[in-house]
Amino acid sequence: MSVTPHSDIKLHIGGTERREGWAILNIVPGPHVDYIGHCKDLSFLANESCAEVYASHVLEHLGYNGEIQLALKEACRVLKPGGRIRVSVPDLEILCRLFIHPKGTFKDRYRIMRMMFGGRGDAYDVHQSGLTFELLHYFLEEAGFTRISRVENFGEFNDTSQQKYGAQPISLNMEAYK
Repeated sequence: MSVTPHSDIKLHIGGTERREGWAILNIVPGPHVDYIGHCKDLSFLANESCAEVYASHVLEHLGYNGEIQLALKEACRVLKPGGRIRVSVPDLEILCRLFIHPKGTFKDRYRIMRMMFGGRGDAYDVHQSGLTFELLHYFLEEAGFTRISRVENFGEFNDTSQQKYGAQPISLNMEAYK
């Protein structure tokens, strides 16, 4: 199913929470999913058919040697000029600091390792990349995005973009514009 350029879709990649005005793309079928597929291939959407793209804890599941870049280029392609992308990933820099913290226990390190490499609860819950502000900024810029910034909280969905370990937020939340 192709969507016309005048749709003004707000696309939630990897979403599980139904929200008015948002269409959900997920690789796993479910009652909340509008489109089943992979974020590297948004060919079901026309160029400039989306007003916004949101992806929380999705990009780390992609390889850094082309898959992240392809997914971001696809997101840029489907966004209208001036459209916004919001991306959240586990912040590798913060997780590394937590992992080596001298007061950390074995249990702490095990939990943090799962945040770094995926929980392995299913075949899709594996992280292929670790991202920092510098790396994600580079990938966003390379895909054609501008006005790239880090934000504390999106406040849009109840998802892992707000996840904390103890009192420490562990997500890198960024927004950028086409």
